[in-house]
Amino acid sequence: MIAYRLLTGKDDSSFCHKVTAALAAGWQLQGSPTLTFNAVTGETVCGQAVTKDVPDKDYAIDMKLAAL
Repeated sequence: MIAYRLLTGKDDSSFCHKVTAALAAGWQLQGSPTLTFNAVTGETVCGQAVTKDVPDKDYAIDMKLAAL
């Protein structure tokens, strides 16, 4: 199974740590990061897709992807 996650967050060091933690857990970057501006909060929001090959698991709708 190939698992997919879209990591999102405010454009600050916590988002970078979130992506770094995913990479350290075996996830791989997919495509380029994306940015958008939230005019209500005045913040830039980042997104980064990551995938992970998990050969010993079958997909289930209730699985916790971050725990893979």
